[in-house]
Amino acid sequence: MDTKRLQSYTISSGRRQVAVQVAWSPAEALVEYLRGLGCRSDEITRTRADALSWRGMTFTATPVADD
Repeated sequence: MDTKRLQSYTISSGRRQVAVQVAWSPAEALVEYLRGLGCRSDEITRTRADALSWRGMTFTATPVADD
């Protein structure tokens, strides 16, 4: 049984929340956010499952709690 589902993720840069993205995983949410900014795939470095680095900035994705 597949338990994966789309979820909302808060995208943050440092302590600042910059977006909310809907995706299947934190990594996908981050990539989609950065690609939307015009970032190329070869500029993105994965640092953790829920964090990516781009041009010296680290972005993290945190699941939004269900109400």
